[in-house]
Amino acid sequence: MAATGDVDEYLKESLILHSDHQDPSCDGHKDVQEGRYDIIDGSNDNGHQATKGSSTWMVLLSTLVAVCGSYQFGCCVGYSAPTQADIRESLHLSLAEYSVFGSIVTIGAMIGAITSGGIADWIGRKKAMAMSSVICILGWVALSVSKGAFLLDIGRFCTGYGIGVFSYVVPVFIAEITPKNLRGGLATVHQVLITSGISVTFIIGTLMPWRLLALTGIIPCVILLCGIGFIPESPRWLAKVGRHKQFEEALWRLRGNDPDIYREAAEIQDYIETLNTLPKARVQDLFQGRYTRSLIVGVGLMLFQQFSGINGVLFYASETFVSAGFTSGKIGTVATGCIQVPVTILGALLMDKSGRRVLLMASASGSCLGCLFTGVSLYFKAHGITQGWVPMLALLGILLYLGSFSLGLAAVPWVMMSEIFPINIKGIAGSFVTLITWFGSWALSFTFNFLMSWSPPGTFFLFGGFCALTVAFVAVIVPETKGRTLEEIQADLNS
Repeated sequence: MAATGDVDEYLKESLILHSDHQDPSCDGHKDVQEGRYDIIDGSNDNGHQATKGSSTWMVLLSTLVAVCGSYQFGCCVGYSAPTQADIRESLHLSLAEYSVFGSIVTIGAMIGAITSGGIADWIGRKKAMAMSSVICILGWVALSVSKGAFLLDIGRFCTGYGIGVFSYVVPVFIAEITPKNLRGGLATVHQVLITSGISVTFIIGTLMPWRLLALTGIIPCVILLCGIGFIPESPRWLAKVGRHKQFEEALWRLRGNDPDIYREAAEIQDYIETLNTLPKARVQDLFQGRYTRSLIVGVGLMLFQQFSGINGVLFYASETFVSAGFTSGKIGTVATGCIQVPVTILGALLMDKSGRRVLLMASASGSCLGCLFTGVSLYFKAHGITQGWVPMLALLGILLYLGSFSLGLAAVPWVMMSEIFPINIKGIAGSFVTLITWFGSWALSFTFNFLMSWSPPGTFFLFGGFCALTVAFVAVIVPETKGRTLEEIQADLNS
């Protein structure tokens, strides 16, 4: 592998070569040619901060293409809620059979999670996303033509596998291509698009047949497959596999004239060279002492995210509102679809301002309160107390719960998962943590209907308890990663 100094010099020479083909009147190119930028602090000789490269648009384009996979994730998660009554009636499914259909997506996602890290490390982030898109397309086609439970479950399983891979690869790809000052906000776009997919599916699912709704899930996959050829691969992955020329070209496309490109390239190369001196990571390596805190943070956040009850509420939102006294679940389903996107966008805007920890604690606190409101409303309904107010109190509680969850708990754990593991074990760690996530999701989504049959208010009080525990966990264990490079975060966590 080339020495760091050689890579730095090569990049400097390439910068001048690229600049010679540009209009000399462009300030960024002119300043670089005249050598007036200080590589250490990124400022020019007049003390002004250097203008970020003209290729920020490429970072944005790459993010937008990648998050088509996130939107696909949302379409898949949101599909079962508005279609529950129609599918059960059309295919004559029992509650148990529909619970299998609703939850089998998480079985596929668990298998996708197991393989996601290895696939992404083997064929690259871009090809992994393309592969997942093809599998999701096959799944949606199977769903749309199914005549019974078997093909219905096969299609749901395939879409689950695809989103299991997306759930790891998309946030990792975004984290690896974005500069540190944009990483939190752009990584949160992953969750914004998941939420958008859920919301749109909730809303249009009340207006169209379930078979046609399945075909709309193909659209984001096709867009991703068309766009993947126009964006660069992750520079960090290219450096890791020793593709030095492609690494330099990808970094150029993503950073343009940014004078800090030399320093970033050197940091990445130094980090990769250090990692390459280590033996190949194995699953058991995750449990070494230096990775203990990263593992606790990653697994803990994902489990608390799931055991807050989110996928049970989302998968079976329609029936939850019926349990609260609504004559139909459609009104509540549309309302929940409308609230999630704006709150998730607010969370994205706050990600790099307030920090990860504050968002997590505020989100978990609000979710806890929403669960308590919902639990109280369901308790009132069960005991005949203020029956007229029960549906509205339940709607208020669920909207508060989903809005608060979307503010931080929805996105921050995924962002932090992409930040806290070093690249030598990122594939294995990502697969392991994502597997744990989907196992929690399966356990919750499969048992939710049975929990509601046992005790509707008790179910939401249980979720509220997990939200309260999340606040304590974040306050005591989770570090702040805002404004720090991936290398700085991992050096701190794994020291």
